[in-house]
Order: sequence, then C-alpha cells, then structure tokens
Amino acid sequence: HVQLVESGGGSVQAGESLRLSCTASPYLYTAGCVAWFRQAPGGEREAVAVVDAEGSTTYADSVNGRFSASKDNAKNTLYLQMNSLKPEDTAMYYCAADYLPRGVGRAVLAGDIVLGYWGRGTQVTVS
Repeated sequence: HVQLVESGGGSVQAGESLRLSCTASPYLYTAGCVAWFRQAPGGEREAVAVVDAEGSTTYADSVNGRFSASKDNAKNTLYLQMNSLKPEDTAMYYCAADYLPRGVGRAVLAGDIVLGYWGRGTQVTVS
C-alpha cells in the first residue's frame, strides 16, 4: 500500500506560479506510476500529468507547456510545478499512484486505467 499526502496549494493571481508536493509512504519508487489529477467544482476529475515507472511524463493538453511534473525518489516526493496559472486551473488537485509498468501514461491520462491509491487533495485557487 502507498499513502499519499499533498501540500502546496493556495490562492494566487492569474499568471503566477505554484508548486505542489505529494509525499508518499513508505516509498515512492515502489509505485511505478504516479500522477496528478484535478477536479473543479461541479466538474469531473481529470488527469493533469502522469509519470510512469521509467520517469516518462505525459501531460493533458490544457496544461502542456505550463505545468511540469517530476519525482524525487530519494525524498519520496512527487512535484507539480505550475506556471502561468489561469482561473480555469482552479480546482482540488490530487496525487495518485499505482503499481503499473512503464508506458501507461496515455492510458491513465485518458481514464482507461484507474489508479488505486489517492491522496486527499490540496486546493488551488486562481483569480
């Protein structure tokens, strides 16, 4: 089992940046696939960025070029650097993980594969 705790959310102005963190226990590297999702009020949950077992990252079109996901296995932490934030980025952001092989990024992004472990989320508000 993997436990995930997100942090780093907050309220910012459009155009500003935020960095979210997701700390995993016991170890991040044991979960082959890690990802960031978001859900806006009244909206459906959508995948934002997926990092597979080899570190290959896949992004949603809506954030590609503005968001960057990375993981530090030594710190058991997944990050989401969010730049040039827009009001439409306002949502609860969740970290998720599961024991999956490499190459599943697009399938997770499309919702064809559902990850089994989830954090409780951190709120991001852009005005």
